[in-house]
Amino acid sequence: MSLGSTSTLVRLGKFALCVMLSFVSVSAIAQESADKIIAIVGRNRIILQSELEIQVAQAKQQDPKFTDSMKCLLLQQMILQKVLMEQAERDSVKITDDEVEGQLDNRLRYFTQLYGSKEKLEEVSGKTIYQLKEEYRDIIREQMLAEKVQASIVDNVKMTPAEVDAFFKKIPVDSLPFFPATVEVGQIVVDPPVSQEMNDYARHTLDGYRQEIIDGKKTFEIAAGLYSQDPGSRDNGGRYDGVTRTGPWAPEFVAAAFKLQNGEISPVIKTKFGFHIIQMINRKGDEADLRHILIRPEVLSGDFKIAMAKLDSIRNILVSGKMTFQESVGKFSTDEAAKRTGGMVADPNTGNSELDMTKLDPGMVLLLDSMKQGDFSAPHIFITDQHDKSCRIVYLKTRTAPHRANLKDDYSKLQEVALQRKKFEKIRIWTTTKMPTFYLKVAPEYQGCSDIKQWIAQSQASK
Repeated sequence: MSLGSTSTLVRLGKFALCVMLSFVSVSAIAQESADKIIAIVGRNRIILQSELEIQVAQAKQQDPKFTDSMKCLLLQQMILQKVLMEQAERDSVKITDDEVEGQLDNRLRYFTQLYGSKEKLEEVSGKTIYQLKEEYRDIIREQMLAEKVQASIVDNVKMTPAEVDAFFKKIPVDSLPFFPATVEVGQIVVDPPVSQEMNDYARHTLDGYRQEIIDGKKTFEIAAGLYSQDPGSRDNGGRYDGVTRTGPWAPEFVAAAFKLQNGEISPVIKTKFGFHIIQMINRKGDEADLRHILIRPEVLSGDFKIAMAKLDSIRNILVSGKMTFQESVGKFSTDEAAKRTGGMVADPNTGNSELDMTKLDPGMVLLLDSMKQGDFSAPHIFITDQHDKSCRIVYLKTRTAPHRANLKDDYSKLQEVALQRKKFEKIRIWTTTKMPTFYLKVAPEYQGCSDIKQWIAQSQASK
């Protein structure tokens, strides 16, 4: 058994399918496929040939190594999801309408951002947002039910250090993966304080733009394109679709937005991002399409000097050992999100604090190259994820050189793979035990798939 093959097993063994709403390909594949029922699970849960082909197309997009021979694995996952849904019905597992709507909103928000606007998404999919919601509501509900049952099955699965050690020892030496250099880094960010004079100037400037719009000298859309300092919406006339009361929006922003009637323009409001005016385009309950203009107060060179001087004092405290890095983050950092992670930088996709050096920006790599483990950098100016300038010091907690997998450096990675494999095995055993209690019928061309063949035999043996 190699670590690579185990990873593939775990990845393909996640039974709750990730329905990513691939709007473009779905209808085309459904039309091209000679549709027919290829599996029936339980009373009336069916799987169509077109549904399998859609999953195949999505898998190929996400994994270039996917081959048609893996169709069996996908169909097995689809059957298992139906089995989990049948079990959910038996156990009276419930998913609320609000939970489904929340998940739908999250998916649609993702694709709206991906395509750039709600209009573009509707153009590409050939359906309105309302139609997309109607089409995928039952799919999302079924997926969430299956996930809830699956979570209850593996809820108590844990990995002991002894089990991780035994898992590692079973991997042949020549099958151990080669890991690139990694680092764990933290940062204390101190934003330069903005003077009252610059705050007043920004507010006055934006109030002038608002008056131009009200007087009919410019439309809100044109003014946003000319003046707004929000790169995420400026080129789209300041427009954001599907804004809700939750998510990345500043609380002052959404509070002001949801007081507006359609077409109304807000007074100037202040958030941590700067000063805004908002125009409501269309409000639908707790969701809104709107435009805004953002003006950021200018930060002067003297403001940066104040922040750098403060960071220099913080660094002296850290070097002297009078305060830990985590304590310093909690006391001094102006980055509220960093306070929740103790200042450690994490991969946004995985949440892992062990960062691949090859994926860091060149500036960070150059900075870390001259640092030793446990060092604190000198205060310096950097560009934030929001493309603003701010000030920070960087802490290098750990560094690993490129190496083959080993327990000392890669315990957390190995533990995660071993845990997923153990969960996979728990679900396999559950399926073997439960399958005889479910009706299962599969089209002849798929009955040769290894697990499906076994499930059919188990299902028929109980009849």
